[in-house]
Parts: sequence; C-alpha cells; structure tokens
Amino acid sequence: MQSITDFKQLFLSDTPMIDVRAPIEFIKGAFPSSINAPLMNDDEREAVGTCYKEHGSDAALELGHQLVFGDIKTQRLQQWKNFINEHPDGIFYCFRGGLRSHITQQWLNEVGIDRPYVEGGYKAMRTYLLEQLQQRASESRFLVLSGKTGSGKTEVINDWPHSIDLEGLANHRGSAFGKTFVPQPAQINFENAWSVAWLKRIHVSDSPVLIEDESRLIGRIVILPEYLEATKLASNILLETPYEERIARIRRDYFMYAFEHYQKSNPDTSYDLLDEFIREAVLRIKKRLGGDRFTLINSMLSSAIIALKSQNQWSEFDDIINILLSEYYDPIYEYQYQQKSEKTIFKGTHQEIIQWLATQ
Repeated sequence: MQSITDFKQLFLSDTPMIDVRAPIEFIKGAFPSSINAPLMNDDEREAVGTCYKEHGSDAALELGHQLVFGDIKTQRLQQWKNFINEHPDGIFYCFRGGLRSHITQQWLNEVGIDRPYVEGGYKAMRTYLLEQLQQRASESRFLVLSGKTGSGKTEVINDWPHSIDLEGLANHRGSAFGKTFVPQPAQINFENAWSVAWLKRIHVSDSPVLIEDESRLIGRIVILPEYLEATKLASNILLETPYEERIARIRRDYFMYAFEHYQKSNPDTSYDLLDEFIREAVLRIKKRLGGDRFTLINSMLSSAIIALKSQNQWSEFDDIINILLSEYYDPIYEYQYQQKSEKTIFKGTHQEIIQWLATQ
C-alpha cells in the first residue's frame, strides 16, 4: 500500500488532495489544496459508526460495503477518477489513514489507478501544521507591521512578497466594519492556511516574515494565543499615514465598498442596507463609544444617507469617520502602541517601509 509521510513537501507543492471523509468532517476542517469526494456520506458514516460501537469492526465493514455498492460505488469512484485525470499527481486521505484510505486505494487499483494515500491522514497533517505554526510563533522570526486604523497596512503587506496577510486568509478586515461579504473560513481552515503560507515563506528565505498587527479576533476567527504572546517581543515597524488619507481610505474600503456590493446585489434597497451595515457595526462598539457618541453617530448617519441618496455626496460620512478615529480608534491605538513602542525599529510611509525592507 503506497503512502506518503512527507507533509512538508505536500504543502509546499500544493499537492492536490482528495478528502474521502464525510462532508460533516470536511466542513469542520480541511486543507487549502483539498476537495471533498467522500467514500461515505454523513448518514452512511453515522450508521457505520453506530454499528462499529455495537457490533465491532467486521460488522461495520460489512455494513459499509452494503451501503456503498452498485451505482453509488460507481458514482463515487468516478469522482475520484475524474480528479486523478485532472490532477495526475493527486493523492487522498481519510481521518487517520486507516480503513477508508485503504478501501479508496483498493477501488482505484481495481480500475488501473495507482495513487498513494497520506499516512496518518487528516489528523497527522493537522497536527503537523499546528505544530509548525506554534514553532514559528515561538521562534519570533517575524516583524509586526503596526499603524493606526486606515493607515493602509494591508496594502504594505500585499506589496511586500515576504509577508502573510492574516486578514486576507480570514476574509475579514479586522474591525467592527470589516465584513467583506465573503464567508469566513472555519477556524481550523484559517490556521491550516496560515501555517502553509508561513511554511512557504520560510522555505524561500529565513529572513523575518512581515505580518500585520492584529488583535485577538479577526471577525470570528481567533488568533493563535502563542502568536499574540510572541508579538509582544517581536520587532515592530510603524506605518505613518496622513490623517486625511486615512479618512479617505476608510470611506473607500469600508463604506463605499459595502455600498457597491449592495448596489450590485440589492440595488432597490442598497441605501437601506448601507445604513443597516453601518448601524450594526457601530452597535458592536457601543459600549466603548459611550452613549452620547453612539447617539450622535447614528443621528449623523441618517443625514449622511439622505445626502448620499439625493446628491451622491459622501462628505458627511467623512465626518462620522472623523469621530470614530479621533474619539475611539486612535486613543485605543495610542494606548496599545505605548506598550510596544520600544520595540519599534523603523517608522515611515508605505514606500519608505518597502524600501527599508528591501535593504534588510
């Protein structure tokens, strides 16, 4: 039985993988280059699992063959054949590299396809990636890019090839207004993708990887605690951006971005949806804003929506952003930055930071 144990090479080469676990297992967590083509669906897996507990492995195996036979077996085998035809280097895995992997390999062999499975399956690969992520964090071989809200940190990350875009991996911009209208990945999928991205970066160069400063949560995604601890010791780069430029970027990347999305998907209600989007975001930070500021911003928003609707005028949104920055986000940032200011090794604009990184 051919099997693979070189997990590092699997992820470095983005080896296409068939996940033969049931859909419910795949949804909870998988890998960036994998697709789900299950040996058994959720109901079949549950039935076999119950049979195993009550009657043992032989009875469970017999039931599995009874459930997956004839046209059902042909259909699932055809899915695997199609994948291998499209990806001749493709491999497959189950949960532990056990019975399901062996059956899959056997069925493929019967139709003349000889492909290996992953030794240890999903569990072994997941353990490897999590250990790699924790090791990278403990080594502190990274630089933290910090800067006030709206500074354009993600733009610097995207312009510097030896970096990792955590917000991109999380499908979220990391603030109360950060929804991107693309579903966030499962927590495990985020961690797996993060670990693979880091593995690829250090394979190319052992110089520190640039990662944007993040809080504990990016939307509903939780940042690894070991990494957050390591950021307290890591060297810091500060992105400096003019205040007016920050306001313009927030208006464009958050408010106008949301409005354009609503105009494409729900043109008749786009103004109402924008209003709802901003109010919900403001509500999430109501406690820290304070009641008076919360009430003021909601009142200003009503006026801003009217101006946008009647005059296509965005300037009143800038007034809202000004309050959010000057009275909420910037004070929080200043407090947090003081805790790590002594770790700052460079300050500059977007271009100055890119130029400085290139000399290191």
